[in-house]
Amino acid sequence: MKKALLTILTCFLFFFFLYAQNPVGLPQIVNYTNLDYKGGIQNWAIDQDKGGRVYFANNEGLLSFDGKHWKLYRLPNYTVVHALKIDDNGRIYVGAQDEIGYYQPNPEGILSFHSLKSLIPKASRQFADIWNICHVNGDTFFRTVEKIFYLKDGTISVYKTGTEWTYLGTAQNRVYAQQKHKGLMVFDNGTWKTACDNQVLKEGNVTAVLDYAPGMLLVATLKNGLFLLKGNTLTPKTTAADDIFKTSYAYCAIAVNKDWFAIGTTASACYVIDRGGNVIQHFSSDEGLQKNYIRNLFTDKAKNLWLALDDGIDFIAFNSAIKQIFPDNKKQISSYTSRIFNNQLYVGASNGLFKLPLDMQAPDLSYSRGHFKEVGKLRGQVWGLNEINHKLLLAHEDGAFEVQPEKLQPVSQNTGNWLFEPLSAIEPSPAAVAGTYDGLQLLNYQNGSFRNGGIINGVDKTSLRFLAYDNNNNVVWASHPYRGVFKLTLSPNHQRIIQREILGIKDGLPAALGNYVFRIKNRIVVATLKGIYEYNDNTKRFQRSALFEPYTHNTGIHYLNEDAAGNVWFVNDKKLGVVDFSTHKDRPTVIYFPELTSKLVSGFEHIYPYDQQNIFVGANKGIYHINFLKYREQSRQPINVLLTQVKVLDDKDSVVFGGYAGKPSPKPNEQIKLPHELNSLHFEFASTLYEQQNTLEFSYQLVGFDKQWSAWSTKAEKEYTNLPAGTYTFKVKVRNNMGSESVPAGQQIVIEAAWYQSWWFYVLCLVVAAGSVHLFIKRQQRKHLKEQEKLKYLHQLELEHNEREIMKLQNEKLVADVVYKNKELASTTMHLVQRGKLLAKIKDELLPLVANGKGDKSTDFKRVIRLLNEAERNDGDWEQFAIHFDHIHSNFLSRLKERFPELSPNDLKLCAYLKMNLTSKEIAQLMSITIKAVEVSRYRLRKKMQIPSDMPLFDYLIKAISQSSQFND
Repeated sequence: MKKALLTILTCFLFFFFLYAQNPVGLPQIVNYTNLDYKGGIQNWAIDQDKGGRVYFANNEGLLSFDGKHWKLYRLPNYTVVHALKIDDNGRIYVGAQDEIGYYQPNPEGILSFHSLKSLIPKASRQFADIWNICHVNGDTFFRTVEKIFYLKDGTISVYKTGTEWTYLGTAQNRVYAQQKHKGLMVFDNGTWKTACDNQVLKEGNVTAVLDYAPGMLLVATLKNGLFLLKGNTLTPKTTAADDIFKTSYAYCAIAVNKDWFAIGTTASACYVIDRGGNVIQHFSSDEGLQKNYIRNLFTDKAKNLWLALDDGIDFIAFNSAIKQIFPDNKKQISSYTSRIFNNQLYVGASNGLFKLPLDMQAPDLSYSRGHFKEVGKLRGQVWGLNEINHKLLLAHEDGAFEVQPEKLQPVSQNTGNWLFEPLSAIEPSPAAVAGTYDGLQLLNYQNGSFRNGGIINGVDKTSLRFLAYDNNNNVVWASHPYRGVFKLTLSPNHQRIIQREILGIKDGLPAALGNYVFRIKNRIVVATLKGIYEYNDNTKRFQRSALFEPYTHNTGIHYLNEDAAGNVWFVNDKKLGVVDFSTHKDRPTVIYFPELTSKLVSGFEHIYPYDQQNIFVGANKGIYHINFLKYREQSRQPINVLLTQVKVLDDKDSVVFGGYAGKPSPKPNEQIKLPHELNSLHFEFASTLYEQQNTLEFSYQLVGFDKQWSAWSTKAEKEYTNLPAGTYTFKVKVRNNMGSESVPAGQQIVIEAAWYQSWWFYVLCLVVAAGSVHLFIKRQQRKHLKEQEKLKYLHQLELEHNEREIMKLQNEKLVADVVYKNKELASTTMHLVQRGKLLAKIKDELLPLVANGKGDKSTDFKRVIRLLNEAERNDGDWEQFAIHFDHIHSNFLSRLKERFPELSPNDLKLCAYLKMNLTSKEIAQLMSITIKAVEVSRYRLRKKMQIPSDMPLFDYLIKAISQSSQFND
């Protein structure tokens, strides 16, 4: 029982020891899940090409990552990729179940798979998974459990074993393999020779063979820990984590640098140890890893760590200059202040004060090992820590305290305190002033301790969180963001305020609100919403700071702090920056830290620049440590940019350039020719500075389309649609927050002219245009002729119309004349009729007188009657009538006589009278016959003219005359 308890206690102390040894500074850890990279959950191997892209052997194929974009390349047989290795020529060798080969860019710069299975002798072409690939001196080796394939000069040799090949790797430019039950083998001139037949290497599983020292190797085993191999002698390598490696299994191992090694385990994640076996750092799920099962490790060109996990991929910015420190185990508290005092790092947080012992021998204090301890039992908000007279004063919401090794000594507890400011530039300062929730409070230094000196009257009930003391004028400058800037002149004994001024817009400040007072470079300055202002003692006004104007302009600043090197740290809109005066005092540069944007405690920012390698920044979670010298050095290293893909935006989004330049893929300056219909393009670009991804910005230009470079942006893609025909060159460059720019990467693209923009189309258009002009002219000519004909026709119509009008007028006149003549004839005829009636009446009156008369009178009456009879028989009137009648009625009688020559004069008279439409009675009177005689004459006329009885005599005469007229015409 005692032995069991002793074992448990030993394990507990051991794990406690391991925990305590972990450096307090935790680098940035980035988690990539299968949802991010769109592949299988398990990853097996990692490598990096010359361009900086990182590749992963994944359950679903080969994964590539360029810092911005993930791509998955599946094998033809869709099997799991367990191994990969990139050779000196850029070939990406992969191994899977029943398949080996390599990926290489095709002429379009897209990775394509080339199988090597055909080079394997037929008897050995069926095999299980490839688990390891290594490349040495131009030769490539592939390991399965049963065989090792050796690729040399385009041929593959096969090395079989009667047991199992359990490991394959390289060290000191040689190839090593483990053969079960035989030990560690080394490849020498085509032969596998025994390198070590120690029982551990015969029966155990080797997981890594690494360079350790000239003539010495570091051998990692799965369950037996680490060993050193020199010659044929194997000796254990003792480390502080041996028990972990034996229980959690050392699944993989790599050299981080010449002195450190990273060991990946199956249950305890990753340990970094040094040559002495000390644990430098332990990374696990507690530090932010996704899983504790590490399948592979890789160190990239920037000395950062990549972890292939049983579920996902993790990136550790192991070489980063920015690390995060967590005072609490749950990593949740916010930090508001910090201070190094007596080799202890004190951190004031939202729930108390914590301290950590530091290894002051290390330049970078983030590598100090240990854990934080809470100081005292103080609860509530810690606002500030200031060292005055070699005493550490703590400002708390419950008052002021002096921090002692194991306790907190109260100094003042009447009101909350923000910060402290000594009232003398010469130590020891006789007094200090504290900015409190209610104004200023005096702290007197007596007998080696600070004592409460009481409230300094004059600014009661005003919270003063920002203070600066002007020793020359015995003035305390204070500010309240919403009440203005206070200039408080103290009495000689500092007991009271003898003069108080509240300065604002009238005193030169740009606004009444948002003003924060600081002492920077031995001058009183105010950080405002529109830059930095400083107080001029001569003019008694604030003016723009000539020193900071070139760098801050109208930038809103609300925190300032100066370090020992003269650099000025500031916070602007949740962004941390520094005006770096240390390298070029005449030409300082402004550096921002985008990694920390929005991670600071907004409104309560804190920056503690202990020295150039140890800058502490308060954060929402924990506190950040910046090694500014390292950060500046890394940021000034050359940076690269890659044009990773060019796609055509059509229905299939086809890739025309896959991002790989050089044979056999195109060089960056070679043209990519595209037909006119593929004139919408999508460009993707990236930089492989993985630890600086948050600091990178891109700018691009499509030469031939864009007139200038685009504004800097973190966006890593660009689209152009409906580009006109022409030759374009897409260029992209990247810069970091130090202002370092990369050499632009570019690709020339030709958008060919559309078919309607070709020379033959222009010739065709010219011919068509000429033909169209010719046809137009012909058409116009025809149209003109038609117009002429139409005008002639209209003119003819007009003439005919005029003739018709004339004829109409003539006809109307003729009709009028006929009517008139008819009226005359009618009048004459009626006159004749009346005369005939009169003569007949006279005759009738005279006949009785003649019958009864005697003598001469009778003779006279007879003579008168004879004259009357002669008058009745006189044809002169008829002849004159016939002439007039024919003239009026178009020779009616003449044509009737010609048609019917057998007609007598009486018949013609009758016809004329009928033509005049006279009645039988009127005809009888004109012809001096009886009405019955007229009817007889009509009957005879019908017979002569052979007129049918059913046809009116008048109509027949008209018809006959008309036919006669037509016949004559």
